[in-house]
Amino acid sequence: MSEQQKYTEAFEELQQIVSEIEHGQISVDELSQKVKRATVLIKICREKLTTTEADVSQILKELEE
Repeated sequence: MSEQQKYTEAFEELQQIVSEIEHGQISVDELSQKVKRATVLIKICREKLTTTEADVSQILKELEE
């Protein structure tokens, strides 16, 4: 997936990985790879949320003026 992945796509993929881990659907051989991918997805989601929060704060500030 691209680095410009949408929040929803990243979040859904992250949920799928968590579900696979919780239900034991990932082999030990795949676990490290899935955890690394989950880390990337968490960073994407965090960045998008932070950016959105800043944008909304700026909009609200402009509305108050």
